Order: sequence, then C-alpha cells, then structure tokens
Amino acid sequence: MTDTLAGSSTDAAASARGRTGVVRDPSIDAIRIVLLVAVFALHAMMCGVSVGAAGPVLENALEEQAWFAPVSWVVQIMPLFFIAGGFSSFHHWRSMRARGATASDYVRARLERLVRPAIALVVVVAAGLAALSLAGLPAELVATAGFRIGQPLWFLGVYVAVSALVPVMLRAHERARALTPLVLVAAVVAAVVAVDVTRFSIGVDAIGFLNLLLVWLLVQQLGFHLADGGVDGLGRGALVALAAGALAFLAVLTVVGPYPVDMLVNLNPPTVCLVVLGVAQLAMFQLARPRIRAWVERADASRWISSVGERAMTVYLWHMPVLIVLAGVSLVANSTVGMALPEPLTPAWWATRPIWLAVAAAAVVPVVLAFGRFERSRRASTATGSARRGSVGATAIDAACGVAGVAVLLVSGFGPVAAGIALALLLVALVGSLGMARAARATAIVGIVAIARIAEYARTAPIAPARPRHPLPL
Repeated sequence: MTDTLAGSSTDAAASARGRTGVVRDPSIDAIRIVLLVAVFALHAMMCGVSVGAAGPVLENALEEQAWFAPVSWVVQIMPLFFIAGGFSSFHHWRSMRARGATASDYVRARLERLVRPAIALVVVVAAGLAALSLAGLPAELVATAGFRIGQPLWFLGVYVAVSALVPVMLRAHERARALTPLVLVAAVVAAVVAVDVTRFSIGVDAIGFLNLLLVWLLVQQLGFHLADGGVDGLGRGALVALAAGALAFLAVLTVVGPYPVDMLVNLNPPTVCLVVLGVAQLAMFQLARPRIRAWVERADASRWISSVGERAMTVYLWHMPVLIVLAGVSLVANSTVGMALPEPLTPAWWATRPIWLAVAAAAVVPVVLAFGRFERSRRASTATGSARRGSVGATAIDAACGVAGVAVLLVSGFGPVAAGIALALLLVALVGSLGMARAARATAIVGIVAIARIAEYARTAPIAPARPRHPLPL
C-alpha cells in the first residue's frame, strides 16, 4: 500500500505539472475547495438574524452552545487549510527558484495575489458602511456588521505572514529535514505553551495572539513534509495510529487539561490544540488522498476545481459581506412585508436553514465572478523571477505592511479612518515600498517643476495694465 501510494503521488505530481512548472496535485486542489465550502457553510449557519425587543439583532447563532463543542472537532478545518497551503507553497517556491527567481520575487508574487482582492474589499465595504451610516442606520448595527465582516480577515493576515517566510522555512527544511521539524516542534510548542500558561494565569487573552505566527508556521511545516513525499512513507496502519493518537492527546488536553473542548474557541487566540488537530487531519487526509484523486479523475472535475481555486481568496473574503447583506435584506423584508425571522436555534429556524444556505450560495456566485478579476489579474498570476523588485529588506517591509493593514481592520473595524490607514498599508504591500517611494519622489519632482515654471512665468510675463476702478464708464 505504501509503495502504491508513493508511486501514485509521484505520477500524479508529474502529470499535473503545468506550463509554469508548478506541481499541481488534484487531491490538494480538491480538498482546498471542500474546506472553502465548509468555511462558507459554517459562517452561514452562524448568521443569526432576528428582531428583539430593542430592535434588530445580528448574532453568532452557534456561539456558546454546549452541543457545538464536539461538532467543532469536525468543522474546525483551518489546520488542514494551512497544511494544503504549505504543500502548494513548497512546490511554488521551488519552481520559481529553479527558474532563477529570488526569495523577494516569490514574496512579491504572493503579496500581489493575496493583497489585490483585499484592497477591493476594503474600498467597497468601507464605502458601503459609510453610506449606511449616512442613511441613518443605527451606529451599533453598522459597527456590528463591520465587525462580522472583518472577523475572517485574520486568515489573510496570518497567511501573508507565513507565506512571506516560506523561503526561510523551506531552506531550513531542505538543509536539515529530520532535525528541523524536531527543533521547530520543541521551540514552537514550548513558546506556545508558555504563552498559553501566561494567558491562563494572568487572565489576559490578548497575549495569546503571540501564538498566531508560531502555531500556523508549525502547521505549514507539516505541509512541507506532505509535499516532499515524507508522509508517503507511512503505511495505512501507521497513519491510523497517528490520527488516533493525536485525537486521544487532544482529548487529554481539552477534557482533562486546561484547553476548551470547542476548537473554534481554541482558534481565537490559537492554542497548541490546533497543532495536534493538524497532525490528525494530516494523517486522515493522507489516508483519503487516493480516493480523492480517483474521484477528481472519474468526475472530470479538474477544470471546475481549477476555476474555483483561481478565485479562492475572493470567495473567502467576500462570502461574509454577502451574508451580512442578506441579513440586512431579511430585516428589511421583515419590516416591510412581514417576512418571518425565527429565533435562532428554534425548530422553525433550523427548518429554514436549507433555503438560507441555497440563497446565500447563489448570492455569492455573482459577487465572486465580479470581484474575482482582482485575484486573477494577469500581473498577479504571471509574477516571476523575471521582475526583481528590490532588496530583501524592502520586501520584508512590504509584507509587514500587508499584515499591518489587515491588523488595523481587525482591531478597529471598517471605520473611515481605519479603512484609510489599512488601504494605505495594503497599497504599499501591493506596489512595494520602493515603488511607493519612487511614486512619491516623482510626484515631488513634478510638483517642484510645476512651481518653478509658475514662478518663472510670473517673473517674465508682461504686467497687465491696471483695470479701471469702475468696470463701466461714468
């Protein structure tokens, strides 16, 4: 079984190598679409819209529900998202490097692909919320909508950060394939546990966000081992034992240990539980890979998967604004035509969820088709080593600006000032700090030349005769 799996992995990778030389694995591409659909469905189910005594209510319908904790072990799929991202980043960077690209080229290409759709989102959402405020919508409701829209953006910020570190992490992986993960696991787990212990002891949850980069870097590293065939050497029995052991350890950490059983609570801020869950998901995915590949080939779904994959970040960024708009439309329909809005989690509410999911999915499609052009831009898709854009230091500044732009929205929401700051930072990440500096210098030079020309004209132009004090003859 091991030999067959390793052979099929190699054959699939070789046959999926496109014109760009980047290895495409149908199982990876397919599972990313499945995970994206799962995120959409989960967020759609969380959207609770009702009218209370004090007016409209927009809430997370699944929050603080005891029965949801065990369900979260299934629907918390973010670790597998980062594993799949690590697999793709492994092959993408190695392909670019083989064609003579630098680490800065790779990071610039990733920034352009990730930041461009985010800029469109910030502009449209900030303008839309401002218009709602001017139209007289209650400030609290507008703020709630902005907060809900901004919540999923944490993924973009973290993904920009871990993508920027791919060249460094992959070099460590290549130089010490066996030692690097051991050292990384020891260092990261120690740091993560230290942060968690500090957070639990002093009661300040904000310190837990130090885990953001550490946890997801480690999970991304699991994707490197999946990409280089290291996981292919594990037989079915070993994979089953690995998944079972990881889940058992996760049960000890949550049921006996200090961590919440709810894996979505462990996401915000991230805890070591997500690393353990990621190991279990890696093993289970490896077990399912042959069947996933076979399904893609049998259903001839590669073209559809590729089409959705090219717009994956657009789907992720825009599905929440669509859900918020639909929630607003529901409230308007309730007040104008009396459309029923059942209280969340009641039998009537559950009965309407299939219709809600279908309408939400149908509404997302045209929005993604309209804004997907930003993600599928020719410039973003063809960025390679042929266009070098400055030093490693300048590229690091650009990546930091991308992360900071998202962080501003997460902390402050989509208010005019916060949106303006975030937009400026994201533009620096997209264009590049050197490019922005060149643009600023060019603007300054043009301004200086214009002022000089005006001054010269004022000095040499003939003096016009004085006009009569009275415009009409006496």
